[in-house]
Amino acid sequence: MLKLEIPAGEIWDESKQEFFEIKNPIELALEHSLVSISKWESKWKKSFLSSTDKTNEEMIDYIRCMTLTQNVDPKVYYCIPPKLIFEINNYINDPMTATTFTETQKKPGAMKNITSEQIYSWMVAYNIPFECQKWHLARLLTLIRVCALANEPKKKMSARDIMSRNAALNKARRTAMHSKG
Repeated sequence: MLKLEIPAGEIWDESKQEFFEIKNPIELALEHSLVSISKWESKWKKSFLSSTDKTNEEMIDYIRCMTLTQNVDPKVYYCIPPKLIFEINNYINDPMTATTFTETQKKPGAMKNITSEQIYSWMVAYNIPFECQKWHLARLLTLIRVCALANEPKKKMSARDIMSRNAALNKARRTAMHSKG
């Protein structure tokens, strides 16, 4: 969870061409989770985890969807200073785990557009409890990827691959030992 404080002050509302005042600092509690993405996708009718850029309005709305704090004036989201927007982006992009993967390992569903329903289906397929939908999204996706790798059948090398690997190893040894055979 990310907690931010929106400072008090007078803010210009571009849409209404007027100033409005935030009388007291507002603390926002944000959570980048599958629940947040589901809320956002139900409104915008498109995948949040796509490679296309989001408009400013879409990103402000996603911050609204991430908000756990109750009864926040919608105007407040337009007053978030750039420094805090940067902090929110860092939080969204944080892996939130110590688990790493090698490049040869595939990601489950390495698609361009992953929807919240696809992630829910992976949770069901791997018996991941629904409480995990409130985890940071990167952590949930890492768990899904670990489950996919654990359930993947072990790959056997073909005779051709084994002979090829052995030939390369022998060549490297001959080169290292300055030997012909």
